Amino acid sequence: MNIVKKFKELKKKYRYSLILIRELVITEFKLRYQGSVLGYLWSLLKPLFLFIILYFVFVYFLKIGAGIPHWPVSMLLGIVIWNFFAEITNGGLKSVVSRGGLIRNINFPKYIIIVSSAISASINLFFNLLIVLIFSVINGVPFTFQMFILPIYLIEILIFGMGIAFTLSSFYVKFRDIQYIWEIIMQGLFYASAAIFPLSKVLDSHRTIGQLMLLNPVAQALQDARKVFINPDLPNLATLNSNILVPFIPILLVVIVFVFGAWYFKKKSPYFAENV
Repeated sequence: MNIVKKFKELKKKYRYSLILIRELVITEFKLRYQGSVLGYLWSLLKPLFLFIILYFVFVYFLKIGAGIPHWPVSMLLGIVIWNFFAEITNGGLKSVVSRGGLIRNINFPKYIIIVSSAISASINLFFNLLIVLIFSVINGVPFTFQMFILPIYLIEILIFGMGIAFTLSSFYVKFRDIQYIWEIIMQGLFYASAAIFPLSKVLDSHRTIGQLMLLNPVAQALQDARKVFINPDLPNLATLNSNILVPFIPILLVVIVFVFGAWYFKKKSPYFAENV
């Protein structure tokens, strides 16, 4: 009875927040595709077109990934996961400023803005994963129960991205240059995460660099996602290191980034209305 009572109290306490999150997500989707003929289909077409271009350049012409089973599907999964991370962080960066009118006129928990942006990115991810699933079937990727572990790594990306979004959005309220700094960081992080090329290519020539790359939570989650969903023979931190503590380093970084981001966002949120 106590559990039911506490659940009802929590539901009542956060009812307004949940309604506001839902409305913000719906509004964001409407504004994103307003005036577009294809509308929500662009959520599927953008990663698909990017995959086709990269497939012909990297797989068909440059033969990158040759000899690695189901590499085209692995590359598509990498693109989808990277776009998920990029959408959370890039969308979160401007989310507070873009909701300036709402912040000035309504008193509500400001974290809702970041959460709604992350939910929108998660909805896009769901549809993009359907494309990955279709290509997996066409490419003959075998079904295994390990595939059900995939959501764990997607949640890791979600938490890491939200932690960064909390921090970036707080800085962006006062320092608009943070947008350009983050764009430069994202360019480097894209290649450092091995989203469009096999990590094994780096490991074969520079093993230490490959291991350092995997300490990046995005690269680690992406590589582990490929391992459980597509190719169990792919290397990851656990198989490359005898020290059982090393695979927990990216997880620790995710926790630190999220906790710091949430704390800093909460600290600065009372002053958002004065600066947006």
